[in-house]
Amino acid sequence: MPSLVLTLGDMSTTQAPLPGLDAALIGLASLVVVVPQILWPLAEHLNVMAHEGTHAITGSILGFGIKGVEINPIAEGGTDYRRPTLGPRRVVTAFVGYLGPSAFGLAAAKLITLGHIIAVLWLAVIFPVAIALLYVLTRYASAGLQVVMAYAMTWVLLLSGVRVALQDGANAGDADTLTGITRLPRQLWALLWLAGTLGALYLGVHLLVLRA
Repeated sequence: MPSLVLTLGDMSTTQAPLPGLDAALIGLASLVVVVPQILWPLAEHLNVMAHEGTHAITGSILGFGIKGVEINPIAEGGTDYRRPTLGPRRVVTAFVGYLGPSAFGLAAAKLITLGHIIAVLWLAVIFPVAIALLYVLTRYASAGLQVVMAYAMTWVLLLSGVRVALQDGANAGDADTLTGITRLPRQLWALLWLAGTLGALYLGVHLLVLRA
């Protein structure tokens, strides 16, 4: 059986992107997963992992020592890192979480347009909860199924970013943190998150469907 190291070579292989109509249909199917509350838990963990991962990555880049990232079974998470209580680095680190899923989704959409579709699945392996499922999918699934799943994961990230920005809004814990630091209203942060996630979705549609 080929090793995981060898199969990572698939990341360098390019695949032709799907026609715009097919990409749009996968997007609509992903919307059915993201919007109804009964199906939302299927996508929520991916959103939380991207959210907390963005906190951790940004904090690390800005010089904070990351102690750990926690994601519990009910899709709530937290990033524990050494940080000052005030300052621009603290503001940036607290702000980026709600933009994380959309940013990952937009990056995945760009990889797809460049033909690196299977690479999207491999990059998703960095999310701990998804390792086993995505490894099996990437290693054993047909090429067609891999492509569809890469598109679906990209759409889920883009759509879930908007859903959570709307759902949590000014009541988000990060909004409370940012208001405590800056004294700016919680509603401002909620509007910025919504604008950012909607903008990423707009660009994602252009990349995946319109190819513009």
